[in-house]
Amino acid sequence: MEHPRDLTLLPKAHLHLHFTGSMRPSTLLELADKYGVHLPEALKSGTPPQLRATDERGWFRFQRLYDIARSCLRSPEDIRRLVREAAQEDVRDGSGWLEIQVDPTSYAPHLGGLIPALEIILDAVDSAARETGLGMRVLVAANRMKHPLEARTLARLAVRYADRGVVGFGLSNDERRGMARDFDRAFAIAREGGLLAAPHGGELTGPASVRDCLDDLRAARVGHGVRAAEDERLLRKLAERGVTCEVCPASNVALGVYEKHEDVPLRALFDAGVPMALGADDPLLFGSRLAAQYEIARRHHGFTDPELAELARQSIRASAAPEDVRGKLLSGVDDWLAS
Repeated sequence: MEHPRDLTLLPKAHLHLHFTGSMRPSTLLELADKYGVHLPEALKSGTPPQLRATDERGWFRFQRLYDIARSCLRSPEDIRRLVREAAQEDVRDGSGWLEIQVDPTSYAPHLGGLIPALEIILDAVDSAARETGLGMRVLVAANRMKHPLEARTLARLAVRYADRGVVGFGLSNDERRGMARDFDRAFAIAREGGLLAAPHGGELTGPASVRDCLDDLRAARVGHGVRAAEDERLLRKLAERGVTCEVCPASNVALGVYEKHEDVPLRALFDAGVPMALGADDPLLFGSRLAAQYEIARRHHGFTDPELAELARQSIRASAAPEDVRGKLLSGVDDWLAS
């Protein structure tokens, strides 16, 4: 039997990573101590918390843990540290391109307002990219739990900073709240400003939420999208349009969307021709980073090295990376497969 190739050496793009959720557990402990923030045991133990977000109480607990962790990011230096360490972790896992997702309104109270917060984040991304050599950009995400007018404000801000590193616009939080169509104007603003549309859908709710992302928000990528596997017509639609699903296998199981890794429909999506970009979502809470998602595909779904290489190619093609960066990464995938 051929020895499996090292997945940390496989060039890939990382398109689904949330800002606070990218934090190292050790960094969270240090920042909590610095600011006197009491962390619940679920964030102190060093092991991923037991979460099940498929009901309201479970999602509330997940969100509460995330909010506590976010409260430990209070200064520009904290932001720079988080971004630098996220970039270092991605490089270690073979990523050549990272699009980190952030709602700057969540950090504005400690950073002097919405515009200063986004500028601090973008400066941190620029510095981390230079320091680590990782191609790195930002996807600004609105919160579907808030009023759609706030999303429009964020979309305008995102467009304003498109020349400073913002490449896309997203919509996150509980899919069971807020209709996608309520945010159509915000996404129109983003698309008209040259940003790619990448809303969440098809995780906590079924295929209809993915369809809404396509029809109402004209998504180029869908955050998660795994529940599309329950609708063959929708799978064909995604494949025909070339819409990439940002699939996060570890998080799907950690949040109770699927009971075990084998249940995540990676093979169904892949065989249907739906492009995928594997992502780590929130490593702080789910305990695994980018390369581990490829290992899940190999170990639990029987993906061969040529198939894993194709997954990496799909992530690169779906990214907002410049053509020269894409070409270099795609060549690296071929080299990995030839090794």
